[in-house]
Amino acid sequence: MRIGGGIKKPYSDSAEWLMRVKELNYSTVHTPVEHDASYEDKKAYMDCAKENNILIGEVGAWRNPISLDTEEARANIRYCKERLALADELGANCCVNIVGARGEIWDGFYKKNYDKDVYTLIVDTTRDIIDSVDPKRTFYTLEPMPWMIPDSPDSYLKLIKDIDRKAFGVHLDFTNMINSTMRFLKSDEFIEECFNKLGPYIKSIHAKDVIMEKALPCVIREVMPGKGMLNYRKIVHLIDKLGEDIPVFVEHLDTHEEYLEASSFIRTIAIKEGINVI
Repeated sequence: MRIGGGIKKPYSDSAEWLMRVKELNYSTVHTPVEHDASYEDKKAYMDCAKENNILIGEVGAWRNPISLDTEEARANIRYCKERLALADELGANCCVNIVGARGEIWDGFYKKNYDKDVYTLIVDTTRDIIDSVDPKRTFYTLEPMPWMIPDSPDSYLKLIKDIDRKAFGVHLDFTNMINSTMRFLKSDEFIEECFNKLGPYIKSIHAKDVIMEKALPCVIREVMPGKGMLNYRKIVHLIDKLGEDIPVFVEHLDTHEEYLEASSFIRTIAIKEGINVI
């Protein structure tokens, strides 16, 4: 297992970046360099990562390729292609995005997100991004969300079938799909279903936690790993079955110290369970 997360402290070159990575004890990272960086800068970070056994696990796109604004959608699709090309150049495990939303907020919840014609648009847009880049060393993946597809293991499997591209893989965020009381209360079973169904396609994982508050009608809130109700003793074994080079990222934290705490929690649990952490 490889564990990583965000880097909140600034860095100006690969040597300073490596110092930050080692402070956090990461063995996998998000891309440390942008797609428009010089060849020399990219090579410096790639060489540094290789020499120190650090896996570049993800290149984030985080743009809305199905925006209602046609010009914005075109620009975002172009950006997604640039990010996928960067992931391929760096040899990253994957480029990750969400499918996007049919409303003003790029990751918002809208009824139109589930329209049949929007599903077709998602399939066609994802194919276009992959086909235009034709990656050889990476995969384009879509992070599950509570209010857009894929929002379940089965809806992700359907996307895999319908997109029908070898370079399309799975980014697993099981926490994002815990969007009902039943999935919360039966989280062990739900998370195991995620791994059983999607395991062969998983390229990267986001690791978070959740709590459900006693409030009407229902409030499920994301928290740091170890601060919620998810069974990480079980989760680390499910991750371990995927192989030692699957990157696991903690996210949505505010400080260097929080990232250290969250990643250390998962590492400690894994080691106690007899799992090798690189």
